[in-house]
Amino acid sequence: MNFIGSLFFVLAMTKADQAAIDRFSTFYKFYYLQAPNAKTANWLLFLTIAALCILVYKLGFAKKLPLLKSAIIYFFLFIGCTILTFLGIFLPIAEGLVVAALILIIYKIRLNREKKAGTFNN
Repeated sequence: MNFIGSLFFVLAMTKADQAAIDRFSTFYKFYYLQAPNAKTANWLLFLTIAALCILVYKLGFAKKLPLLKSAIIYFFLFIGCTILTFLGIFLPIAEGLVVAALILIIYKIRLNREKKAGTFNN
């Protein structure tokens, strides 16, 4: 967007528009302000939530499954991500997934260290 276009955008926004933008979640607000349109921001939020859901699933819940069962799980995971994306516009869904991923990463690192040291009890 050029300078004149961005100036018009800022001048054309009403207080209600600004209040709605202020209520956006952190990730969506960042994407909304950086993307050329709201549709792109929605897709970026969906991809972020889907990637974080896959990461959390892999770190915390995934087991070795046959290919078809894995495909079914990922299919339903993506359907769930569409619902989470809708909620993630105003609620901190992506932020919560980042925290969950960090906790699971720390857990996996400590678990691997304990296994290497031989102090892990099953």
